[in-house]
Amino acid sequence: LGPGFRGSLRRVEHHLAHQASAFLVSPFEQAVLLSVDGFGDFSSASWGVGEGDRMRLDGRVHFPHSLGIFYLTLTQYLGFPKYGDEYKVMGLAPYGRPRHLDAMRRIVRSTARGFELDLGYFRHHREDLGYRWEGGAPSVGAHFTPALEALLGPARRPDEPLEERHKDVARSVQARFEEVVLEMVRGLHARYGLDSIVLSGGAAMNSVANGKVRTETPFRRVFAPPAPGDAGGAVGAALIAWRDATGGGRGEPMVHSNYGPGFTDEECRTALDARATDIERLGRTVRRVADPAELAREAAGRIADGQVLGWFQGRSELGPRALGARSILGDPRRADMREILNARIKLRESFRPFAPSILREAMGEWFEVDDDVPFMMKVYAIREDRRSAVPAVTHVDGTGRPHTVTRESNPLYWSVIRAFADRTGVPMVLNTSFNENEPIVNRPEEALDCFLRTEMDALALGPFVVIRS
Repeated sequence: LGPGFRGSLRRVEHHLAHQASAFLVSPFEQAVLLSVDGFGDFSSASWGVGEGDRMRLDGRVHFPHSLGIFYLTLTQYLGFPKYGDEYKVMGLAPYGRPRHLDAMRRIVRSTARGFELDLGYFRHHREDLGYRWEGGAPSVGAHFTPALEALLGPARRPDEPLEERHKDVARSVQARFEEVVLEMVRGLHARYGLDSIVLSGGAAMNSVANGKVRTETPFRRVFAPPAPGDAGGAVGAALIAWRDATGGGRGEPMVHSNYGPGFTDEECRTALDARATDIERLGRTVRRVADPAELAREAAGRIADGQVLGWFQGRSELGPRALGARSILGDPRRADMREILNARIKLRESFRPFAPSILREAMGEWFEVDDDVPFMMKVYAIREDRRSAVPAVTHVDGTGRPHTVTRESNPLYWSVIRAFADRTGVPMVLNTSFNENEPIVNRPEEALDCFLRTEMDALALGPFVVIRS
């Protein structure tokens, strides 16, 4: 804090902040609370009950045992060294078989209080692993010991090809993670007897496991916020401080995540004017579409015609998911759309799936579970008879990670999907984050820069449509 700071400092325990970031914005008056992550304040998991605007934490798993560290360590072993690469293992897992599940059960064991690690496979509890923040990105040293390679074979180097054994390890890691989480969740249901649960902590980014909490446990209502990790923990700490400063209360449930910066039409126009020479040199043209309904129809038409559309509208999203404000949109019916996006824009691994944004009212017709998924935090099976209609958003195991869109939460984006459905009969579009192997764009200048250096076909920048000839 700087020398001019005049406020008071309120300390909020790490996992309580996680729980608040989920429960205090959930639609539940009463719910079980479960937070799982790497570590925070020497705990890696906590659980309890929330009621009204109060939360009670009844149990914890303490350092050095951590389900988040288990997943991080095996992510590094599989040759994905960047901090936060766990989602790549989750995407790779369906391509393999759980042939190493018994080994994973040795690495992380179930206990009456949740789980514990066999510490012989880990270094984090006894060495400085060099957590650093350099060049705008965090980095950390390898967590695994030679014992892990003795158990599973040599670790994969990042430049080595993915072999079947790597895919099998990924499947086994994900399967063991799900086993432990679901055992904990079933135990919490038996203990508290409630039908609603809120999930938080970095491990709540595992949308596959979140979906199975809904389909394979007695809980009928499952909520995870748009930023369940440490960014959301900051939100939770603020919510607790606000609650206590105002004498109680929790505000309205969170139904969208558009709490970031927004930009006026004039600011979008200024960004375009500043790059006018580049726009002309690269053969792009700009037109203004003032009527939102017309803009939605044009966007839907371009997507239906197979174009890749950058979509920059309104305030940016809280959390790591693009949810219709800073998105790249495509046609889910095209089997080649994933390859097009990866080759022309995203430059990412071919095994990683793309997700659909779907009209909320159509969810039950296309997915096997009819549920609210406003923040893309659950994976569900797509109905078998529908999978061939949307191959670009159907993963190899027949699942998809839906983002349900309502007219109330995002009327313009809903109108795009509605117009696409009217034209094609498919009430969803492929939605991926607006970036090229970088953070999601935030400002108009960043969106325009990404559009001009990639092979996107068009960009809807506020009311302006930039077209690649």
